Amino acid sequence: MVSKAAIVALFEAMFILSDIRVILRKTAPHHRLGPGEREEVESLIAGLEKQVGVLKRELLP
Repeated sequence: MVSKAAIVALFEAMFILSDIRVILRKTAPHHRLGPGEREEVESLIAGLEKQVGVLKRELLP
């Protein structure tokens, strides 16, 4: 059975990816990130990596 932590991590990761997608849509077609956008993407990716870590621990013990 999949743990609640894994499910929460999966949804959090999907929300983070959606946030990154919004930034990429705003910066289309060249996807040049300004300093603020770059900081935000770095933060989002760090959060995404954290959620992937939770998924690995929960799903691949």
